Amino acid sequence: MAETTTKVSKQQYYTGVGRRKRSVATIRLTNGKGVIMVNDKTPKDYFGSDVFEQKLSAPLVLLAKDKTMDVNARVEGGGLSGQAEAIRLGIARALLDMNDEFRITLRGGGFLTRDSRVKERKKPGLKKARKAPQFSKR
Repeated sequence: MAETTTKVSKQQYYTGVGRRKRSVATIRLTNGKGVIMVNDKTPKDYFGSDVFEQKLSAPLVLLAKDKTMDVNARVEGGGLSGQAEAIRLGIARALLDMNDEFRITLRGGGFLTRDSRVKERKKPGLKKARKAPQFSKR
């Protein structure tokens, strides 16, 4: 019985999970050329605007890693703004996974704070969460 030894090239990656409103993003950071993919599309194709691309790449720009790290994001739920902010938080957490010394810089930029605001549930007898039907005296 001959044993064959094969070298498996294991590419190192860093992961992070970000959430915002109803959106959940799973991030995988790898060393590369600065390519960002969101659900197998470019951010311009996925979001349709450069504003969201700037928002989600802000932690990378702050640490000057935007040209050396590739980002692969899987995001679901919520709207475009919530998804972009979930990706931003996931990228910041993945950068922490890479090097814990980035914590002070990312915390100063406000990228590690989870925005916990979510939509309030509708209550019985009301039209929305707090909006009541119009009151009629007569």
